[in-house]
Amino acid sequence: MPDTFAAAAVPAADGGALSAEDNKLVTLARSARARVGAAEGAAVRDQDGRTYAAATVALPSLAISALQLAVASAVASGASSIEAAAVVTEAEELDGAGHAAVRDLAPSAPIHVAGPSGTLRGTVTA
Repeated sequence: MPDTFAAAAVPAADGGALSAEDNKLVTLARSARARVGAAEGAAVRDQDGRTYAAATVALPSLAISALQLAVASAVASGASSIEAAAVVTEAEELDGAGHAAVRDLAPSAPIHVAGPSGTLRGTVTA
């Protein structure tokens, strides 16, 4: 199993509005990021509609992306699939490890990537 994953390119947003459920994910991700001043915030929705939010953890002994942590929280709570995810970040690309974590549970679930203001940059579906 590789230790690193390549970042995923974020296609430009098509101008369409997110559904209310997906917009909630962006809001939760923004809140998680702002609460602790983290580099990124993320949120996922599982197959039962439950949501999990997380922020990037960067400790000397532990580094985990917000999206990885949100997926891990969902799995630890019994989720077997992810319907959708959102990441709020200043980065131009989607973190590769977080992308891989979502794909472990859902090969084509949308991962919405937004800037710190909540403006959608694009959605990764592959």
